Amino acid sequence: MAATGTTPSLRKSLLLGILIPILLFVAVDTISLYRQALSAVNTAYDRTLLASAKAIGELLDIEGHGSDARLRAQVPYSALEAFEADNRSRMSYRVSNAQGQWVDGEQDLAIWTGKIPSQGPYAALVDFYDDTFRGDAVRVAVLLQPVASGRERTMAMVQVAETLELRHTLARQILLDTLQRQLILITVITGVVLFMVDRATRPVRQLSEELEQRSEDDLTALPAAELPLEIQPLAVATNHVMHKLQHLLDHQKRFVRDAAHQLRTPLAVLKVQVQSALRGDVPARQGLEEIEATVDRATQLANQMLSLAKVEQVRQQQDFAAMDWAEPVRAIALDLSALIAEKNLDFELVTEPCPVLAHEWMLREMARNLIHNAIRLTPEGGRLHIHLQQEDSHAELTISDSGPGISDALRMRLFQPFAAGSTHSGSGLGLTITREMVIALGGTIQLNNRYSGDACTGLDACVRLPIHLS
Repeated sequence: MAATGTTPSLRKSLLLGILIPILLFVAVDTISLYRQALSAVNTAYDRTLLASAKAIGELLDIEGHGSDARLRAQVPYSALEAFEADNRSRMSYRVSNAQGQWVDGEQDLAIWTGKIPSQGPYAALVDFYDDTFRGDAVRVAVLLQPVASGRERTMAMVQVAETLELRHTLARQILLDTLQRQLILITVITGVVLFMVDRATRPVRQLSEELEQRSEDDLTALPAAELPLEIQPLAVATNHVMHKLQHLLDHQKRFVRDAAHQLRTPLAVLKVQVQSALRGDVPARQGLEEIEATVDRATQLANQMLSLAKVEQVRQQQDFAAMDWAEPVRAIALDLSALIAEKNLDFELVTEPCPVLAHEWMLREMARNLIHNAIRLTPEGGRLHIHLQQEDSHAELTISDSGPGISDALRMRLFQPFAAGSTHSGSGLGLTITREMVIALGGTIQLNNRYSGDACTGLDACVRLPIHLS
């Protein structure tokens, strides 16, 4: 059957389950790498700003003495050219005295009003901050530079601003390089994942193709040992189901074969009897009695074969419940009491509560077959005892007759279908049905001759079923 559109695909689930976490990790890693690279770029360019501020600070001196002393700056533009990387960035500066009054440079560069970090990255009184200058975003380094000339001392404030074009260009280049490498990594990972998922799911596809190509009646076991460990439980479970289906199919084939073979004989006999009665070979009453006996045997055979088929059905359904085995045994003994009385048997029935897990029809049919066989084999006036009791963890039903027992040769085939003790003693399915029921309920059945000295005094039919502890 083809898969529907809503059926989840194992291959798709594996791919999504592997690739989505990898893509999320790569995305987070890309952002992290970009931020780290951008931080490194800023650190490098900030170092350049600090170097330019120090270069300007070294060109400062004090003019005059005493109250006429003032800060003087003579900074040529060439002092900043060495720090400008190219024409994509521009640098500007401002020199102010300790009171913040302009001394040199760009007067419209905003005065610094911040605070020097207590633990800065450099061994200098320097601070870095972002600002705007003449409409452009800039990065500014401010350096508090001590200035001395003779006996005069003062503090100068040197501000150097740089536009951010070069930083942005480098940051974009770092981002593109990072994305390119991550794209290559994702492509490689995707290829590897696709290859490995395809390889990992190949046994499943091959198994599906093998099952699809099989004929309808091919229920042979799958080669579970040759499959990967993860698929072996599925193959083992499938083999178990196939084994059950094969068993059921064999049982149906055997049932149809046996039914056709066994019903053919009584029907042929019935046809001969009818033709003989029509020709007048036998008296009419005798002919009808023979026909009635043949019909009874055919009916019994059909009923027993249906019972045998029903045993397999109940076995497959496992529709078992906890019940007291003593109740169906007493009920069947009561149903067959007329036959017991007709043969004037010394009958004894002793039961005790025996809870078992079973199907009521099985327990009744099993008791009916065994008790009916015992009645039939026990001579008139003989002894027939039925005992049901608990033995350790099992319930034991023993039906003891006083018949002739069974020979060793017959014991070997008595549970086989249509293996009757004699040609006139039934169809030979009763014990077969009983044995199938006992096996289905997890029990055992034995037929043992009972001896007194060297003489056989009867047969004990013993059935043991596990006790059900609720």
